[in-house]
Amino acid sequence: MIEIELDGKKVDVPEGSVIMHAADKAGTYIPHFCYHKKLSIAASCRMCLVDVEKMPKPMPACATTVMPGMIVRTRSDKALSAQRSVMEFLLINHPLDCPICDQGGECQLQDLAVGYGKSASRYDEEKRVVPVKDVGPLISMQEMARCIHCTRCVRFGQEVAGVMELGMTHRGEHAEIETFIGQSVDSELSGNMIDICPVGALTSKPFRYSARTWELSRRKSISPHDSTGANLIVQVKNNRVMRVVPFENEAVNECWIADRDRFSYEALNGDERLTSPMLKQGGVWKQVDWQTALEYVANGLKQIRTDHGASAIGALVSPHSTLEELFLAGSLMNGLGSQNVDYRLRHAEFAPVQGIRFLGTSIATLSSLERVLVVGSNLRQDHPLFAQRIRQATRKGCQVHAIQATAQDWAMPVAQTLLYEPRAWPKALAEVAAAVAAERGVPAPVPAQVSEAAKVIAQSLLAGERKAVLLGNGAAHHARASSLLALANWIGAQTGATVGYLTEAANTVGAQLAGAVPGPDGLNAGQMLGGALKAVLLLNTEPEFDSATGAPACANLAKAEMVVTLSPFKANMAFSDVLLPVAPFTETPGTFVNAEGRVQSFHAVVRPLGETRPAWKVLRVLANLLGVPGFDFESSQDVLSRICGLPPDGQSRLSPEILDNATQATFELTAAAGEPVVASIYGLDGTLRRAPSLQLTADARRQGQAQGVAA
Repeated sequence: MIEIELDGKKVDVPEGSVIMHAADKAGTYIPHFCYHKKLSIAASCRMCLVDVEKMPKPMPACATTVMPGMIVRTRSDKALSAQRSVMEFLLINHPLDCPICDQGGECQLQDLAVGYGKSASRYDEEKRVVPVKDVGPLISMQEMARCIHCTRCVRFGQEVAGVMELGMTHRGEHAEIETFIGQSVDSELSGNMIDICPVGALTSKPFRYSARTWELSRRKSISPHDSTGANLIVQVKNNRVMRVVPFENEAVNECWIADRDRFSYEALNGDERLTSPMLKQGGVWKQVDWQTALEYVANGLKQIRTDHGASAIGALVSPHSTLEELFLAGSLMNGLGSQNVDYRLRHAEFAPVQGIRFLGTSIATLSSLERVLVVGSNLRQDHPLFAQRIRQATRKGCQVHAIQATAQDWAMPVAQTLLYEPRAWPKALAEVAAAVAAERGVPAPVPAQVSEAAKVIAQSLLAGERKAVLLGNGAAHHARASSLLALANWIGAQTGATVGYLTEAANTVGAQLAGAVPGPDGLNAGQMLGGALKAVLLLNTEPEFDSATGAPACANLAKAEMVVTLSPFKANMAFSDVLLPVAPFTETPGTFVNAEGRVQSFHAVVRPLGETRPAWKVLRVLANLLGVPGFDFESSQDVLSRICGLPPDGQSRLSPEILDNATQATFELTAAAGEPVVASIYGLDGTLRRAPSLQLTADARRQGQAQGVAA
């Protein structure tokens, strides 16, 4: 540690730190623009100039390394004069358009200009004009004349997103931040550039001109999409979600969120929202009140149970539903005498499992891994924030290896890739296992010919200290999923690597904890989608898009006597008999359990739209009408307290005894029929599919074109 004196106080900081780090530790604010704790040092804005004793001129706090005995003054006349001079230069060309700027009220330049700016400018020449740039549906670059060339956005693209989509061209007053040859900004993390821009140069295109920051209420929430469980701040005006930004949590999402977390809110205010219960009568949909709809459903289920038995009734539930909703859906089925409930709509294998499949390590650990083997995942699109962490690990020397079907751009160096058709992934993983066995001089779990690429992967996994074998969505949905896990576990045991699933949805782990899987005599999702039921409850799911069966599932469900859809949207109308409007994550309290087993509860941030009701309440009332005992819940917290295995504080990670990726050692290497079904980046759930701006992105358009070709 090195001791320096900062504004008269002694501060100890690690060797190699800069003055800015010492100031952060001491709680002293130094004005800055280009410095960001997650980005490299640029020292381009010079706003952080400070007075260092024995230095002839002010020094940038972000780029000056501390030395033993250094004396720093951040508020001396010398420092303040330098900071005011820099501010004058920054404002020379800046347009005076704060009254119309979306950044007004949360702009660093605006705030610091109050303390360090002058009341009048000495600059009489014409201000520069920067041409308008269109870089896609998410980020607005309409007012790049505001840009102060801090290059935060450029460095974010290079260092965090892994794609240098923006750069600075020309020099001096002609310098501009722009894309290369008129391209758009297409990174799945691009919206973070809006947050880190210290001025109003980069703003949110969907939010643009819709509200002032001081008009917005800020409420914490959790992302309902992928398994990161990103912490959010949802900003609300007049009971309407206007904007979503990250809430910093170093253990989960740091200070970033994916674009789908940021912009999916558009769907919550869209035309496809279901705002009142609906019944299909004579092939025509009619709006009804809740009492009529729920009595219709209850009477129908009673009649079907009488005619066909309780085993003819089942529930297909989405892993994007809350823990409370999943628990009640399973409890309702059990109360009716049915064991038919399942969240695994995209799975092709339904082997019995013990324990809860999870990441196998903490999310924060991904940033410090030295070796990674990823099996069956388009890492960058399936899990953007996990990919970001592993990308940071590669910058520190981590070697990443992959087994996948096609070559994919993960925006990070991949040391070795085994390209195999999905049906041959067990064979590919067996190659790696055999190579590990040969290196260690132990028997291989199954005989396999070893390629040079497999040898390289094996040697790499044996060499590192912190390492992981990560099974992606494709591996989880695979027809030989158990074999892939068994081989991964064997490799992990021999190399010292943790083994786990990246897990697909916001509550994949929570669905397992809530027991949203069939009992010993119950039907799995594949059987239910195959037409084995007379009555089906669909919770937050659209089988056409959310299941491995796809369109044929809809035809099979249409043959049932009753199909009840509980959804925030007008979904499944072709084959449903009843639509019940249930609240999305912004309109209901609930709990998600992310990939690492972290339990995160949240509150509703706005009132339910129209006649929408929280799904846990709908399921409770439906159970009461059906005479199912034990449904006397007064709040979602009451439901949560009934779920076994939750940590005492309700917010930390599940215990290691519950989280378990062990499996029976079944090494089935024969080719499996069909390919695993994996959702596209903006097709993961119904909310994303209805978010207009996300569907206009390059990723969504490419996926649409690919589906068109396949069709």
